[in-house]
Amino acid sequence: MSDTAACKLASVLLQYPTTALFDGLGELEAFAASTSPRQARDAFARFLAWLRATPPADVAQHYVQTFDLRRRSALYLTYYRYGDTRKRGLAMVAFKTAYRDAGFSPGEAELPDYLPMVLEFAALTSRGQRLLRSRRADLELLRRALAQAESPYEDVVAAVCAQLPRLSRGELGQVLAWTGPPREEVGLEPFAPPDYLAGHRAGP
Repeated sequence: MSDTAACKLASVLLQYPTTALFDGLGELEAFAASTSPRQARDAFARFLAWLRATPPADVAQHYVQTFDLRRRSALYLTYYRYGDTRKRGLAMVAFKTAYRDAGFSPGEAELPDYLPMVLEFAALTSRGQRLLRSRRADLELLRRALAQAESPYEDVVAAVCAQLPRLSRGELGQVLAWTGPPREEVGLEPFAPPDYLAGHRAGP
């Protein structure tokens, strides 16, 4: 399976777990079985085995606790480096510009640095692949946070990282020096859109 297809699979798995996700587990498992390299294939297999063995309500609860209620494992890539500071708004211009230049029209319900959206973009265009590679350090920070929390979702992010170049020396330095996202500034948006927690969680 190509890198772009692996990005598409990860995009699906990192979104809120709905009934459709569990209904399609057989297809997802077959799709994941053709993933390469082996590290990605094994990581997808472990995660999908957990999905199959875990009650949907428990998966949904774990998802909310992991991604919506923990600052250190948010699915918004610019949040790791900039938190909710004004610099974050400037950083997201790069995402908006890449989408626009490629003719990609993401929905308005999510911020442009939302990882499942970035992965979908990477599955569609080379611009998306470049954008994803440019956030390699942020992906590693998310992967490490999920590993520390002992979340099965670490396997999904690890599968994405396996498709990308290894961390450069500079990127590794960023990861090792990171102590957490900067604190919020008054008057700025929270790390998830205000209506995200209120309207997105209707249950699987």
